[in-house]
Amino acid sequence: MEKTSGYDPTAGKVIIDEHLGHPGIKATTFDYAEINDEMLAMLDKPHPSYYLLLLGFLLAFGLGILSFAIQVDVGIGYSGISHPIAWGFYITNFVFWIGIGHAGTLISAVFYLTRAPWRTAIYRSAEAMTVFAVFTAGLFPLIHIGRPWLAFWLIPYPNERMLWVNFKSPLLWDVFAVTTYMSVSIMFFLLGLIPDIAILRDEAIRRGKKLKALIYTPMALAWKGTNHQWVHYMRGYLIFAACATPLVFSVHSIVSWDFAMSSVPGWHTTIFAPYFVAGAIFSGLAMVLTVLIPIRAVFGLQDYITNHVIQSVSKVIIFTSIIVGYAYATEFFIGYYSGSPYERAIFYYRPFGEMTSWTLLGDNQLNFPQIAFWLMVFCNVIAPIPLWRWKVRNNPLAVWIIAALINVGMWFERFNIIGSSLQHEYDPASWGEYWPTIVETGVTIGSFGFFFTLFTIFVKSLPPMAIMELKEGTKPPVKNNVHKGADG
Repeated sequence: MEKTSGYDPTAGKVIIDEHLGHPGIKATTFDYAEINDEMLAMLDKPHPSYYLLLLGFLLAFGLGILSFAIQVDVGIGYSGISHPIAWGFYITNFVFWIGIGHAGTLISAVFYLTRAPWRTAIYRSAEAMTVFAVFTAGLFPLIHIGRPWLAFWLIPYPNERMLWVNFKSPLLWDVFAVTTYMSVSIMFFLLGLIPDIAILRDEAIRRGKKLKALIYTPMALAWKGTNHQWVHYMRGYLIFAACATPLVFSVHSIVSWDFAMSSVPGWHTTIFAPYFVAGAIFSGLAMVLTVLIPIRAVFGLQDYITNHVIQSVSKVIIFTSIIVGYAYATEFFIGYYSGSPYERAIFYYRPFGEMTSWTLLGDNQLNFPQIAFWLMVFCNVIAPIPLWRWKVRNNPLAVWIIAALINVGMWFERFNIIGSSLQHEYDPASWGEYWPTIVETGVTIGSFGFFFTLFTIFVKSLPPMAIMELKEGTKPPVKNNVHKGADG
């Protein structure tokens, strides 16, 4: 089988043959039947270890449900949310999961418009991650309000009391932004699935699996692959990509305004919108690698998710890491240059704690915001530095470890922003201390369990790669075609 790329250790770069399929993706030199067989094999009856993994994620999700039930029964104060910490782990998780959801839209829409060929092997899974991450994020406003059965009050609707929501509130902007983003992401995801579900439908009919055929037939929307259908499909996909691209930048900007529109020290700054967007792309791409590198190893997809694909994603991670690190430094400069004692105090408090003496650390005990700050700096600024080396980017295990550290760092970055500023606002008499409770920790673990449960079910239910787009990079089958070398 001919290769589309090779790796020259002495040259330290990828050697690509542009005339053989997509650059760096060996699978685009396969024939249609081979791609079909390998993708459909992923959906066969799973190994018992799959059920064990799914059970672990379900147990984590169950822990979250139990913790939430305790909170509803006892009260939201039991979750550690009290004066002055009105926002804790829950809003941290909300911002984190919205950020994770940005990777799918970036890869499937933005890189589609720029025609990045390496996106083909990973964008379907990234789109699924977007949908599941937005589902997960949407749970936290409901959990945080304390009375989730009244969540419909967030929606403007005619009612007998003539009460309307506050349209000036950034929290309401979140409702509109997130629901719009979720709607577009779901439709974009389902639109891309149509040709592949038609393959599953036809295969189920061929194998005589009536139940699967019954499920896939309505989902395929009578797709037959005619030229007329393809023309409208490609136009629709392009329109969705064009509509989804602004959402990558707008949604997390609006989430950042939850903070920037307030007067809390450390929040009221114009850098938050680009800072949050870069951080969202940074964490989202890291989560893509965190999930897909193990899938690559388990299913033997080295010919699809090649080292070239991993390197391409790693380069975008390097770029966004630089932006995030620059934003960290800029925040401290803005705090110093502002001349505001409150701004200066909060940016001293984050890395060093309270200024109780003239020494740098004073007599402080270690507090949670300090732990969050230094983990944030290490995981988001220092840990990605090895990715500058080609040999590290070419090692999937090393990339996976760095991507996992970035996910940890980005979660703590969101908490660093929220927790430290709320603990130390203007009046020292209202300062407080915050440590997470068992309930908050359980709900947080449950959110990861919910996300990974959905993704684990997806991997065995629908094609985790775009079969039709993989075929686009191959040579189409020709009737009575004779393979090269057949005579020899």
